[in-house]
Amino acid sequence: MNHCIYPGTFDPVTYGHLDVLARAARLFDRVTVAVANNPDKTPLFAPEERMAMFLPNIKDLPNVSVTMFDGLLVDFAMARKAGAIIRGLRALSDFEFEFNMALMNRHLKPEIETLFVMPRGAYSFTSSNLVKQVARYGGDVSHFVPPNVAVALKRAYAAQK
Repeated sequence: MNHCIYPGTFDPVTYGHLDVLARAARLFDRVTVAVANNPDKTPLFAPEERMAMFLPNIKDLPNVSVTMFDGLLVDFAMARKAGAIIRGLRALSDFEFEFNMALMNRHLKPEIETLFVMPRGAYSFTSSNLVKQVARYGGDVSHFVPPNVAVALKRAYAAQK
């Protein structure tokens, strides 16, 4: 298991996401961040924008790459020859959804493991949705997202006015 997939919508990427990613990068030889192309979730940013938001924040992680995917995650992982999927768990409330998804993925492709990684406690309450709510009303999100993401949020919400 020297390659793992770290999937998500990442709309937008937060410091919590980056913390989980850094932990995965220490555990695996290669980590592929898989930005989900799921229009049903009505993301604020296009998949290409979400991918680009990662780039300045992973320059110190040479074993990490970022790409986009759609379809079944386990099919994507198999095509990339990954042995594991990394999922972040912030709080107990995340567990039920993630547990059910992990069991379904195991049913579909038992050879791919799902590993749960917890971010630092400081990020345990941070979610992309909460960050977007704060940004939408002009609040300071600099404690939750990298500077390039804060700028992108400000620009996106200014364009909606």
